[in-house]
Amino acid sequence: MRPRTFDRTARAWAAALLAMSGCALDDGAEDPDSLGIVEQDATAFGVTASGGFLTVSSGAGLVYRVRQSSGDITSIRWNDTELNDQSKASHLSSGLGTATVTSSLSPSGTTALITITTSTVTHYLATRRNDNTIYMATHITAEPTVGELRWITRLQSGRFTSAPVNSDIRNGTAIESTDVFTVNGQSRSKYYGNQQAKDLTVRGVVGNGVGVFMAYGNRESSSGGPFFRDIQNQTGTDAEVYNYMNSGHNQTEPFRTGVLHGPYALVFTTGGTPAVPDMSWMSGLGLTGWVSSRGTVSGRVAGVASGIPPLVSFRNATAQYWARPDSAGNFVSPAMKPGSYTQSLFQGELEVATRTVNVTANTTLAGQNITSTRANPATIWRIGQWDGTPLEFRNGGNITLMHPSDGRNGSWAPATFTVGSAASAFPAAQWIAVNNPTTIRFTLAANQVAAHTVRIGLTAAIAGGRPAITVNSFNSSNPSPSSQPSSRSLTIGTYRGNNTLFTFNVPASAFVAGTNTLVIRVISGSSGSGFLSPGFSYDAVELVN
Repeated sequence: MRPRTFDRTARAWAAALLAMSGCALDDGAEDPDSLGIVEQDATAFGVTASGGFLTVSSGAGLVYRVRQSSGDITSIRWNDTELNDQSKASHLSSGLGTATVTSSLSPSGTTALITITTSTVTHYLATRRNDNTIYMATHITAEPTVGELRWITRLQSGRFTSAPVNSDIRNGTAIESTDVFTVNGQSRSKYYGNQQAKDLTVRGVVGNGVGVFMAYGNRESSSGGPFFRDIQNQTGTDAEVYNYMNSGHNQTEPFRTGVLHGPYALVFTTGGTPAVPDMSWMSGLGLTGWVSSRGTVSGRVAGVASGIPPLVSFRNATAQYWARPDSAGNFVSPAMKPGSYTQSLFQGELEVATRTVNVTANTTLAGQNITSTRANPATIWRIGQWDGTPLEFRNGGNITLMHPSDGRNGSWAPATFTVGSAASAFPAAQWIAVNNPTTIRFTLAANQVAAHTVRIGLTAAIAGGRPAITVNSFNSSNPSPSSQPSSRSLTIGTYRGNNTLFTFNVPASAFVAGTNTLVIRVISGSSGSGFLSPGFSYDAVELVN
């Protein structure tokens, strides 16, 4: 007789199954083997407990094993082939260490639920009969000690020939810390090629007859908003498929705790990319933190600059949501947990208005219109567009895909830019030790020689980097640094920080009729070398009329 983990809920469900078949559950039975619902072979659906492990079979080719002392998944077999890296487990965060692990079957006998608990975490693994998917959800009351909340699937690298190329570090050489590499002259990292939260759907790795994909599901309990990017894959000595629920990777807002993260799902196929699975059925599992009663918000946006897409977001201490307006500016939010939210309007990725909305359950709150309040003064010239990104500038589109040192980038040499040139000639980012300063040349007519304001927008900054300017012989004062996440930022695949506007009032005496020269320097009280020296990325630069 082998040891079993079989909780009271499972015994109740087992009793219901036996009752439906005209049998009764022996209250004195210590070994659920006698119930005939947990002893399964590899082709039968169910949960088997033996030797300190729970083994779950979908009945359709997927069999995985969970260590009862920790909740780690130590084996994932797909059509009789072992996929899990045998030197590492798949698990939450960096492994929970010690946990209480229980299993149960639904009254219908078609769903297996494993619950993994510690003093601050409740993690769920659910499997349905003939469904080769591990459905998951994670409730936390405190941030894990590792400092980030993530699910890591650790697979055997050799079985997966196709992986997202930007994060495929096989045969690579480290060039920054231990997480940025070069492979055949190209930079690779788990930080590169990741999708924004608003675009997360399904991503994974593929081998001969097998595909393993993460369906990221509901992002309401994550943090960072719609444009936040986080790690999705890394393929090196093992092939890692992640769901990052929060991290310190240029994190712009506090983590959400006391909430359920998910649901999300790990999907197994014969190689094809799956559709996002329906996870709404998990509402019947009684998961801690699941909220079924919700409301929605609808309205219309206005005032966003032509040609820049708008987006509406909602956030509070426990949840975040977003909605894309249609071509007429109308929007409807996803189903939201009841509560008071900050509603924001974004012009591209630049926040241009905020207001408060109060969501109640089972109600659509209509007429929640929001209009840009961003100042839009007349300008003599503008470089770039106010969209909260450096994407239109030189190398801007590569920041999320590669290290700045990558040879596929254009030159990062100090630039001299003539107003009227294409924005692609202006640098997306500037560092003290790399390409300081940036020089802008522009022409004024005699009637334009007057006091003007120079406005410089940043999307992110490193090590206290901020701009100071010189206009001809005029030198600005040195501004204070902006509030930014403590992160490498521009070398780890993101230009998203706290968008900041620096304004410099320049007297008429500084300007001349004809050619003028504006020099932008990065200044900082901190130091660093190369692309880790103080710096920032640009949103736009303009001279106000």
